Amino acid sequence: MDPVTEDRAAEPLTEHVQRITKRVRALDRRHPLLWDLHLTGFWVTAALIDYVGDGWRNIAHNVDVPGWLLLALSLGFSVPLLWRRSHPRATLIAMAPVALVNAWTGAALQAALLQLLVVFHIALRRPLRTLWWAAALVVAPVLVTVARYGEGTWDQQIGSRVLSLAVAALIGITVRTRRNYTEALEDRARRLEIERDQQAQLAAAAERARIAREMHDIIGHNLSVITGLADGGRYAATKSPERAAQALDAIATTSRQAMGELRRLLDILREEKNENQAELTPQPTLTDLDQLINGVRSAGLPVRTTVHGRPALSPGRQLTVYRVVQEALTNTLKHAGPDATAEIDLSHEPGGAVTLTITDTGHGTPPASLSDGRGLPGMRERTALYGGTLEAGPRPHPEQGWRVRLHLPEEPPQ
Repeated sequence: MDPVTEDRAAEPLTEHVQRITKRVRALDRRHPLLWDLHLTGFWVTAALIDYVGDGWRNIAHNVDVPGWLLLALSLGFSVPLLWRRSHPRATLIAMAPVALVNAWTGAALQAALLQLLVVFHIALRRPLRTLWWAAALVVAPVLVTVARYGEGTWDQQIGSRVLSLAVAALIGITVRTRRNYTEALEDRARRLEIERDQQAQLAAAAERARIAREMHDIIGHNLSVITGLADGGRYAATKSPERAAQALDAIATTSRQAMGELRRLLDILREEKNENQAELTPQPTLTDLDQLINGVRSAGLPVRTTVHGRPALSPGRQLTVYRVVQEALTNTLKHAGPDATAEIDLSHEPGGAVTLTITDTGHGTPPASLSDGRGLPGMRERTALYGGTLEAGPRPHPEQGWRVRLHLPEEPPQ
């Protein structure tokens, strides 16, 4: 048979064995006493078969040991195994007198080897220093046998028992090491899963905050412009129907722009949206400021703009400047009151630094959005991304109105 075919044929058997092993372990975890009773019953049966079948006589030093004593010794070696996992040290101590009597009488029952099973559990479940006195309890009966009956050399008798003891202890240590390693891997996997979930939650929260900020910038600004246009159109309708029609046209244009930006944002949220599609709808840049300002002017707010220097900003910084201007003008429309004016001063400095100052001459109340987690706080969050500063507050007395000042430092070298 081809080796690959053999491997494929062996895989189902391996999986079957693993499934059975997992089920047995799960049953043992749920009902540990059931497994202990079965295993103890097996060894009790084996010890009694050795006693009833006279197999012990083949290696015994004294074949005249009373039957009742042989029965007691067989049960003394096998019954304590019921507590080998929960109390391995106490089990070995309980078996020690039985082993000494077994050695002194010369019965040499093979059930004495069950002490090695207890040594295995000591190495598996207890501090390793416990193995020293466990070894003494197991080797002591061998010394009694050699001293009393003198068969074989000391190194043969003791060496054989020490080797068996070392094998049992090493198996226990190996299983213990593997178990600890597996538990460590499972714990690490659980911690990594928790950390992954936490990172996903943080990323989702950050994305929600970004989307909320974008929604506020888009809807808040455009609704403010539409409100201003509607108020102006209402007053103009009685005096100049032509101006009212222009206001309605401006409202329609602004609404379509708002719907387009909102649709772009919602498209990005769709699961089927891929990165290439997202790139087809770029974020606003400084070239879109004129359109923004014209929309505010059409809503009835006079805006004067002054630009110094030549822009050399990255797309992210351009978006920050755009959103700050948008938010500041939106707040002016909302809160500055009638007959207010606004002024924008944008200064580009060498190295990509930029300073933006927006002032108005309003008489209204300060923006309520200072504390709602969107508006001005959102502007500060955008500014902090690029290590900049943002100041917003009333203009110094005797001037009236509100001032917003943004400064972004030079861009770090790439």
